[in-house]
Amino acid sequence: MRNFSSCCIKQEFLKKWIKGLQVCNSSTTCSKNKMTNLDRKKAIKLSADIAMASTRNGTTRWSNAVIANATHSNGDNNRIFFERILGGGDGGGRHCPEHCGRTKASRSVSSVMHKKILKKSRRVCSRTVLGRKHNLAKTHSIAKKLVRKKTQVLKSLVPGGESMDELSLVVETLDYIVSLRTQVEVMRCLATTAELINGT
Repeated sequence: MRNFSSCCIKQEFLKKWIKGLQVCNSSTTCSKNKMTNLDRKKAIKLSADIAMASTRNGTTRWSNAVIANATHSNGDNNRIFFERILGGGDGGGRHCPEHCGRTKASRSVSSVMHKKILKKSRRVCSRTVLGRKHNLAKTHSIAKKLVRKKTQVLKSLVPGGESMDELSLVVETLDYIVSLRTQVEVMRCLATTAELINGT
């Protein structure tokens, strides 16, 4: 993660998530309608997603996509909910420049990935050809198909991934995975604490 320690991220996520749950709870106690279990589940997920994305302060594309999807999916209700969690605005309106510039480190990661995919495609090709001489064009074709297929799957998994190039997609995916892991660790810790308090 960029510019954050794991402990700070967990604390920031927990603080925003608890605030989101409080906002959700206060909005249900003010309204006359009781929340169903499905509504409660959606509210918990929404507050967790917004808290996770807002800890990144608009520095990643996936966090901007999560916030945009959350605020536009249910109209004004989610927008009001989002503003109450963060105290107004869209996370401070801080957006960093795009991560499109290729650095030496990113090129080396990219080249290592391409080499691994090429080796895998050669193995696949060698299994299908069985004893014939390897055709380099066919190997490259298989490698390109594998890369395209894996890239499309990854783009569908990462919020906002459809509009990213391959290098940005890898960088954003790594950041998204770390954020998801942090979210799971905090939720697991909170669930364990709740079980200990309730004595179950």
